[in-house]
Amino acid sequence: MDPEQQKIIEIIAGAVEQKLAGEGSGHDWWHIVRVRKMAKHIAKSEGANNFVVELAALLHDIADWKFHAGDDTVGPQIARDILEKHSAPAETIGHVCDIIAKMSFKGAGVKTGMKTLEGKVVQDADRLDAIGAIGVARTFAYGGHKNRLMYDPNKQPAMHQSQEEYFESESPTINHFYEKLLLLKDRMNTKAAQELAEGRHQFMEEYLARFLQEWDGKI
Repeated sequence: MDPEQQKIIEIIAGAVEQKLAGEGSGHDWWHIVRVRKMAKHIAKSEGANNFVVELAALLHDIADWKFHAGDDTVGPQIARDILEKHSAPAETIGHVCDIIAKMSFKGAGVKTGMKTLEGKVVQDADRLDAIGAIGVARTFAYGGHKNRLMYDPNKQPAMHQSQEEYFESESPTINHFYEKLLLLKDRMNTKAAQELAEGRHQFMEEYLARFLQEWDGKI
């Protein structure tokens, strides 16, 4: 990566940190730090373009649809504004914004494939941060942020077949594991992410088994 690209990355990292520092739903600056680090690791093993990967990792949650009334066009537009402000190349801007537009999980029955290697890398890094021990913590942080029930045994998980169904869902936090998180292992794009996902997925299964046992007073 050349010095000019590195300069753009560090300026944008500073802007993102300023915006997301202290955010309490699990979509904070430290989530960005982890995704960026993981994306760089996967990019190295897959041979992806680091400049595009780092920019997309930094900006992927700059305006998540969950905090903009389900509007998934806000994030790519704000990312574009930031990238243009800091004179990123037009081709790079288009690539990064396309990745951001396609990043999010949009329901069990909705395909969210990436057409470029860089997109696959960043999507995998983001999904890895949604599972495992960190994933469990982030899921409950988000549930609390949205004032959702932790668990309701009378409400069954729903396998949403459209983006609209998923965006409008207000399921209890435990249901979210079945509606999204446990599905992610088999939706990783890269070999590196697939290998990392195995252990994190197993941890979630063990956690859920323990949770339900304790809920029923069996431990």
